[in-house]
Amino acid sequence: MENLDFEKQGGLIPAIIQDADTSKVLMLGYMNEESLKITQETGKVTFWSRTRKCLWTKGETSGNFLNVVSIKEDCDKDTLLIKVNPVGPVCHTGSDTCFDEVNEADCIMFFKTLQEFIERRHAEMPEGSYTTSLFKAGVNKMAQKVGEEAVETVIEATNGTDGRLIYEASDLMYHLIVLLTSKGLSIEDIAQDLKKRHKVTKNEYPHKVSEC
Repeated sequence: MENLDFEKQGGLIPAIIQDADTSKVLMLGYMNEESLKITQETGKVTFWSRTRKCLWTKGETSGNFLNVVSIKEDCDKDTLLIKVNPVGPVCHTGSDTCFDEVNEADCIMFFKTLQEFIERRHAEMPEGSYTTSLFKAGVNKMAQKVGEEAVETVIEATNGTDGRLIYEASDLMYHLIVLLTSKGLSIEDIAQDLKKRHKVTKNEYPHKVSEC
């Protein structure tokens, strides 16, 4: 990081701390040049305490460290966004965040985690993995599995229970993501396409955008 403007606020710049996995804002702290340097060197967020007038590493007494994932500066070079993996609660009150929020990602975000997991399987192809066996079986087999799971989902929707419907729909989504990954695509591509249709059709979802 170069040319950060520490002088605008008397030698300090605000640092917004965000959970890298959940995207929740955890806290706001202040850094001077020395605390930023220590943060970069150690990989643990270190602030300048405006009340105690000293450096302090978050978690140095509690063990609840903020392990750095990335550091970005804003357009004016006077604010930092630091994404972290927190160890334990962040607030001194015991709350997950200093805004008294529960630091959990929305369940829908698990699709991103699952996509990343399946992509790793595709890249590493570890032996003994069911996902690996699907990739090795080829596109035709993967497509067949998607079809089978789709049929089972339909059966549960028409003649089964809600619990079984969710179970089979989960199988369907998993196998669909595997198939997409094998084609160099992802669940994000589907989300992007649906988002595009949503904008064009004003909250309706036709089979074809051209039908709007």
